[in-house]
Amino acid sequence: MDKAKKADRYLRIYGQLHKLVNKTSDPTARMATIAAVLHHKFDYYFWTGFYHLLDDALTVVCYQGAVACLVLAAHTGVCWTALDEKKTVIVDDVNAFEGHIACDSRSASEIVVPVYNNEGQILSVLDVDSKELATFDEIDAEWLEKIVALIHKQD
Repeated sequence: MDKAKKADRYLRIYGQLHKLVNKTSDPTARMATIAAVLHHKFDYYFWTGFYHLLDDALTVVCYQGAVACLVLAAHTGVCWTALDEKKTVIVDDVNAFEGHIACDSRSASEIVVPVYNNEGQILSVLDVDSKELATFDEIDAEWLEKIVALIHKQD
């Protein structure tokens, strides 16, 4: 998908999600809705879900796709890297990422976006996998950061 088409699709999805998540203030319901919409709107999304920081562990909350790893080992893998570095992480080839946690061997590339609460603390991460190498780029990062900001936004 070319960058202009991708950005346009994210813009439309952002508008749709903004309306949907405003029907509840529950963060888990918002995460579930975001995961479902994103997963079904992009052909290259193979696994889409959220891990929540709970008792110093990243535990899966809600997702779309194959069965997930329930708890991710602390300070290893792409999800923990995003959390520890407090930034979005794009991995073009997960097999080249040292410490990658392979929940499903079909995953080839990944993007992980931290989810901040209104006080600036990271509570969760959005994890999206693709079966194709080098799937995610700065367009995905920009829009996914805007989308996850809807989880704790109060309108």
